[in-house]
Amino acid sequence: MQTHIEKSNGKKPMKLFIKTYGCQMNVYDSARMADVLATIGFGSTATPEDADLVVLNTCHIREKAAEKVYSELGRLKVLRDQRKAAGGNDMLIAVAGCVAQAEGQEIQRRAPAVDIVVGPQAYHRLSGMVNRLLQSRGHRETDTDFPPESKFDALPEESAPQGPAAFLTIQEGCDKFCTFCVVPYTRGAEFSRPAHDVIAEAKRLSAQGTREITLLGQNVNAYHGRSPDGGTWSLANLIQELSEIDGIDRIRFTTSHPRDMSEDLIKAFADVPALMPYLHLPVQSGADRILKKMNRGHTRQFYFDIVQQLRSARADLALSSDFIVGFPGENDEDFEATMDLVRTVGFAQAYSFKYSPRPGTPAATQDDQVPETVKSERLAHLQDVLNQQQLAFNTEMSGSEIDVLFDREGRKPGQIVGRSPWLQATHVNVENAEAKSLLGEIHRVRISRGAPNGLIGSLILDGEVA
Repeated sequence: MQTHIEKSNGKKPMKLFIKTYGCQMNVYDSARMADVLATIGFGSTATPEDADLVVLNTCHIREKAAEKVYSELGRLKVLRDQRKAAGGNDMLIAVAGCVAQAEGQEIQRRAPAVDIVVGPQAYHRLSGMVNRLLQSRGHRETDTDFPPESKFDALPEESAPQGPAAFLTIQEGCDKFCTFCVVPYTRGAEFSRPAHDVIAEAKRLSAQGTREITLLGQNVNAYHGRSPDGGTWSLANLIQELSEIDGIDRIRFTTSHPRDMSEDLIKAFADVPALMPYLHLPVQSGADRILKKMNRGHTRQFYFDIVQQLRSARADLALSSDFIVGFPGENDEDFEATMDLVRTVGFAQAYSFKYSPRPGTPAATQDDQVPETVKSERLAHLQDVLNQQQLAFNTEMSGSEIDVLFDREGRKPGQIVGRSPWLQATHVNVENAEAKSLLGEIHRVRISRGAPNGLIGSLILDGEVA
């Protein structure tokens, strides 16, 4: 394989296109990969057609995730071949993220068009990998190691503002080993960034105009980072410190495990005004028997108790969750226990999936797999109830006044969209010239109605509805 890409000479930057699959942590990682590659002359482009380097930042959580990647790689190979035939510049293709970590050798075998395979703990070395490729022909680069040094120590500062709302990874990996999950194998053991580093990044984001930060981790509430004085901070300690940064008005965190909802973190919802009243707290199942088979380490009653404590700390707190239906061995009684939990707790939003076996996980080898037809029926029933709850939560907002952080323009002229304290997309119509000026600001909005996926309201300025 030959690579013919002229390195930037400072006059024309090379172009980078990153396609991101999966979770918010991949969104953060993609932004940081762009920062790494900016140091060697790559600027972002919106499409792969004119990119000198295409990166697929992949997710391995759901079934057939890898096949989607191979399908996309096939399209990219065709695009590259067409470009070569027309005498155009070559294009490097990289696969990053969890599929790269889990299937690095298979990617090399099945997709010879791929130039780079890099795991989620090694992308800070991307610039060196790309530089070596630019200087070599017939060469491929693979790095799926778990290096002893933290990648965060090697990452450059952000190359571009992240916007009014930004992600900030503070923790990676997981030690829980749920029997359905590949994260411990693709992301490794739990690691918490030092608090000083997180605070420094949050200050940089604030200086660039970010008003809301979402703290990310595979198991974020297990955070136990080194404090500036050499001790250890919990997530609650870190949130308190971040809330005192000038310009950071809102803080969120995701994804949490019920077992790590500590007393001080629950209390933070009462004590820290910047901590938004919305929490994603995955439960996966409402049946104790299935929770045990999943190795979740908690019972349904434990979950109920945590929810009660959270709502006692902050009455307006809303919850979202994750659910898996059709886990191996799940029977009708188990599924009804999940439905009972959903009806008892009440969720503002939720993500629900049919169980899909992930290679290398204990649950994938169990004999009592649930038929696909049964999974589909149960999922449809669960989603119907969850959708009703989400619509009811949004509809109950009608007539209320809430503070909205406007972070993007809407699809229609004169429409602006923001984030409510409960993370609902809130649509407001304003004068065309006014839309851009409101970006990055928090304003009072009167909600006229709730929709299945968000809120519709009117801007309140000087006490009057605009």
